[in-house]
Parts: sequence; structure tokens; C-alpha cells
Amino acid sequence: MSEAAAAAPSRSADLLAGLSIAGLLLPEAVAYSSIAGLPPQAGVMALFAGLVCYGAIGRSRYAIVSATSSSAAVLAEASVAIGGGDPLLRAAFAALLVLMTGACFLLAGAARLGGISNVIAKPVLRGYAFGLALVIAVKQWPNLVGLSAKQSSLLPLIVELLRRVREWHWPSFGCGIAALLLLFLLERLRRLPGTLLVIVAGIAGSSWLAVHGVALTGVIRLALSWAAPALPDRAQWLPDLELAAALMLILYAESYSSIRSFALKHGEAVAANRDLAALGVANVVSGLFHGMPVGAGYSASSANEAAGAQSRLAGLTAAATVLVLVLTCLPWIERIPVPVLAAIVIHAVSKSLSLDVFAPYLKWRRDRLVALAAVVAVIALGVLNGLLVAIGFSLAMLLRTLATPRLSVLGRLADSHDFVDIARHPQALPLAGTMILRPEEPLFFANAEPMLALARARVLAQNDARRPAAAATPVTRVILSLEESPDLDSSALEALADFADWLQARNIELRVARLKEAVRQLLMLAALPQLPAAALDYWSVEDAASGSEASGKAG
Repeated sequence: MSEAAAAAPSRSADLLAGLSIAGLLLPEAVAYSSIAGLPPQAGVMALFAGLVCYGAIGRSRYAIVSATSSSAAVLAEASVAIGGGDPLLRAAFAALLVLMTGACFLLAGAARLGGISNVIAKPVLRGYAFGLALVIAVKQWPNLVGLSAKQSSLLPLIVELLRRVREWHWPSFGCGIAALLLLFLLERLRRLPGTLLVIVAGIAGSSWLAVHGVALTGVIRLALSWAAPALPDRAQWLPDLELAAALMLILYAESYSSIRSFALKHGEAVAANRDLAALGVANVVSGLFHGMPVGAGYSASSANEAAGAQSRLAGLTAAATVLVLVLTCLPWIERIPVPVLAAIVIHAVSKSLSLDVFAPYLKWRRDRLVALAAVVAVIALGVLNGLLVAIGFSLAMLLRTLATPRLSVLGRLADSHDFVDIARHPQALPLAGTMILRPEEPLFFANAEPMLALARARVLAQNDARRPAAAATPVTRVILSLEESPDLDSSALEALADFADWLQARNIELRVARLKEAVRQLLMLAALPQLPAAALDYWSVEDAASGSEASGKAG
């Protein structure tokens, strides 16, 4: 079979996938515009920019780049903080922020910072996603009940909604709840495009609903003309850059998680730096046309994979299909009831409201506080500040763990060559006159001094003359196993030199075992007089304990 014949089924699958997901992407783009507090065309422009730019530049076969609920929520919070209640000022700032976000993506790609998303730990992401979904769902409730809310923060908004329950517009509420129930019902029938069917039903009943006071989407003005955004004041540059960098980090963490998931599933490579560039171009183009920030959302990418996509042609086909829909069906899209759009958003984020995502952390007894802190921070501090605080909290917990000195004293296990922690293996016996110490965390500036202070205390306790058993076997040699330290910073190096001085003053020999090559080279370069080359040449604790220089030396 020729290559052209083999490629034909793949192109057909991509065309069908693109046609299938276009009906989902367009109403979602309009719905996410409402989250950001921007007109519907902002989401549509973002959809075009994401699909075309990533389809032309990106690497993933399945990623669908468009506006996402998380970026829309962050944009809404940032634009309200800067633009207040002025719609024109908010729209202008939103366009500038999207442009700056794209520039941050391009700079990160040029600097080859593809691993930057690893700064956000998975418990933080899952806690943030849960809190964000809760915030978005609650903030869509006014649209669901036809109420113009005055509060924007989560808890005050809940209080306002409950206090003004008599003002709810019940036809809007009935429309939204019916759409929401239908979406949950249709999602069980995977072969049916549930969102599209709900949209069609909403449009079909729009005239009757409008008569009963249910709000419709309204006019969508699409214009290809663009204007350079107004530059911020000198004092505003730094805060705007901070917002753009934070938005870039959120978008990339979400996008990279989605892209990497499908790459692992299908055994493909990930080109992180290329994806950074693709997302940068997509956001710059979206910002120029006053669109929303874009990223590779998991739900849209999952729908693309489920529809049978085989390459990025599916995304380009979806862009062409959306263009046809906009040119031919725009008057119908403008008649989508607002409560239906709110129901689509609530249904989309409901996947992140499952408590099951926290089950592994409770079972493993790891990172429970980090995940909980992310949820609480988003609810209490808002979408953007909440994520930044959650990231800071996770890093603080990591530093707390690494900075807490954990030092094991090793002994020989029976007559073997294995040395294990005496506290965990009582059958292991210490060597007479030799203390073997192993830091259980990498030595660095935050823990080197307390770790080696603990080592001094262990030596002093063993050599305490008031202990008869200790007095019979004083420590004359210390073996320090640095297998957990792949590198040493200057603070750790100085602390190690001070420890060697302290031992030398007490006529105690120091040997360093299981050095990583980089650490050994560093210590050789430092040429500490207390640590001659002979003290560094032991590949194993056994070599250092036996003193067999012939077998233990590095060469």
C-alpha cells in the first residue's frame, strides 16, 4: 500500500473529528467569555487563534487549544482589579494582558524552560482545580437564575444569592436546571453530542423563553481589524508583568498536563519548548484581536481524541468548521439562552468537583495539607492569589521537609556487606570505634548546619566518658555517607569543612563514602585540607569501613 493510500484513512478520521468537536467548542467559547466578563466575540476570536496557531506550530496530535475556564476566571479577576466596572477599560486591559501572556510564553520557549510547569505540584493543581471549579460554578449561578449580582468574591456572592432568593427569575432557573439535567443525562450516551443537542434545544425554544424574560446571548460582533493595545503606565508595568507571568504559568501547567497525558497514553514524545512557542504565538494573536487567553484544556482535547483524531489536522478542520458555523449560523448562536450557557459551564467544571481526586493523598498520608491549602486559598483569596499562595505553601512545605535534619546511624547487617539504619534494624551492629552517619536529605544551605550539628551530637554522645559502654569503644573514625546529596552548594561545603575541622581537633578521622561524581569533583576542586583526596575515594560504606584503599579508590 502506498503512503498516500495509508494516509487517506488518517485524514478522513481527522476531518470527522474536527467536524465533531466544532459544535462543542463554539458554544463553550461563548460561555467562557461570560466567565471572563467579556463579550462573546472574545471567546470566538480566542478559539480561532488557538486552533489555527497550535495546529500550525504545536506538536501534540490531540491537544485542542482554546479558551479555558481557569484562564477565563483568572482574566476576570485581574481585569476587575485593574479596570473596575468600566467595560471598555476592562476589555482593553484584558487584551494587553493576553498579549503579555503570549510574550511570556515566547520568552520561556526561547529560554528552553519547558519544565517550568513542574513548579506546580500535582496536589496543588488538583486542589486548585477543585477550588476553581467551585468558584466558577457558584459565579455562574446568577446567570442561571437571571440575577445581576453585586458581589464577585465567592462567600459574599453565596450570601447575596441566598439573601435575594425571592428575586430569582424562575423561568431562567427552570431553563438552566433543565439544560443541566439534560447534559448530565446525555453524557452517559457517548455517541450523542450532548452539548450540541442542548444548544439546539435552547435555540429552538429561545423565542418562547425570551417572551418569558429569559436573556439570550445577544449580538456577537466579529471583526478582523485589530489595533495595538495602549501601553500601561510606568508604575503599572511590573504588576502587569506579574499577572501575565502568573497567567502563563497557570495556562502552561494545565496545557502541559493535558498534552503529557495523551503523549504517555499513546507512547509519543513531548516537545515542551515547541509547545511553549506555539502557545505564545496563539496568545499573541488572540490578544491582537481582543480575544481571551488560550491553552490546551483536558476536556476539549479528550473530546478530540474520543472523536478519532490522528493528527493536528483535526484542530485545523475544527477551525474551518467553526468559521463556517460563524458565517452561516451566527444569528442562531446569538439566540442561545444565557442560562443554557451557564449550564454548559457548570457541567464542564463539574468533572473537577469530585472528592475522589483527594483519596490518594488521604490514603498515602502525603500532601494532604498542600491539596487542602490550595482549595482554601482559591476560595478565600481568589483564583489568582489563591494559586500563588498554594504554590508558595507547597514550596514552603518542601523546604520544611528538606530543612528538618534526619540523620541515620548505620550498622552492619549480620555478616553481610550491607549497612542499614540501626534504629529500624536492631539486629544491625555498629562497628567498634567507627560511627557511620547518613543524612537522609540532600545537604544544602537550609539543612547543612543543623544536619552536621546533629552529627556532632551523635559523636559526643558516643564518646561521653560517663557512659561505661561508650568509654570502652570511643569513636576514632566517622564515615559520612553522602549518597542522598547529588550536589553541594557553598553553604553545605563550608558546613562540611567546619565538621571536618571539629573532628580533626578531636583526633577523629573523617571518611566520605558514596559520593556522586559531581560532588567528588567539587570537593577535589575545593581542596579542603581536612578532606584529602584519600578521604573521598570510597565508593561504598563497606570500602570506607574496611579501609581497603586498593578496592575503594576511584582510580
